[in-house]
Amino acid sequence: MAGRLEGKVAIITGGTSGIGRGTVDLFLKEGAKVVAADLQDHKGEAMERELGKNFSYCRTNVSQEAEVKNLVEHTIAKFGKLDVMFNNAGYGGVGGELQEIDMNGFDETVGVLLKGVVLGYKYAVPHMKAQNSGSIISTASVAGLQAGFGPLVYSACKAAVHHFSRCAAMELAPYFVRSNAICPGGIATSIFGAGLGLGTQVADQFAEYMKPHLAKIQPTPRAGVPNDIAETALFLASDASSFVTGQAIAVDGGLTAGQMASLGKRIDFEKVIGDFMAALPADQKPA
Repeated sequence: MAGRLEGKVAIITGGTSGIGRGTVDLFLKEGAKVVAADLQDHKGEAMERELGKNFSYCRTNVSQEAEVKNLVEHTIAKFGKLDVMFNNAGYGGVGGELQEIDMNGFDETVGVLLKGVVLGYKYAVPHMKAQNSGSIISTASVAGLQAGFGPLVYSACKAAVHHFSRCAAMELAPYFVRSNAICPGGIATSIFGAGLGLGTQVADQFAEYMKPHLAKIQPTPRAGVPNDIAETALFLASDASSFVTGQAIAVDGGLTAGQMASLGKRIDFEKVIGDFMAALPADQKPA
């Protein structure tokens, strides 16, 4: 059934690759007008040429308040209203054990993964309250539901996103504005390669390389793909979810449901990364 977002206007942050790009394509197919926010100008500009009049790209660093404010203003000026805010932009963030955490990296990570979400709410909410409708969706993670699925600061931010979206739902429900989070599991995107310092094209290759390895870590024996998250975002953006708010939906192939007896092994990420790097041409290896 097509047209589930007919007449709606959506912002998707992190919209030029991975989950964001998959959601842009699906939302457009379902009739929405879409603004993608990102820092990958070459991809955003190519998407504007490819996707036509119902799409717009707006360069945005979601950790900067003025840029998020401009993003929403750009959307209203371009398409006249805002129905859906998908706070999706993210990256792996600062790593290391507790005693090694770089606090500049900490601030940058929190800026993108948590502050960016809060700013998305701050500037979307007034428009949605005024029209007495809207849906705000944020990408959290299974790493925010259980320990051991991601770097420490990343995991803490994703837990905060989950709880923030639930608390915000209580404030927004009287205005018929919904607030929900999606918690992806092992989704094959460029986030893995980007965290290794790989260039955009090589990071995309690494996403494909990860698929058979991700298939081993959850009961459903395949890797998640961006469309798995996009379809969930479509449901939450559409009127089909008009009575759904304050929820965190895990899209993870059963990863957080429990441990199957036959799944007594995890990915040896160091070996996977080492094998991939060893096969890379010298000019594609990160500096």
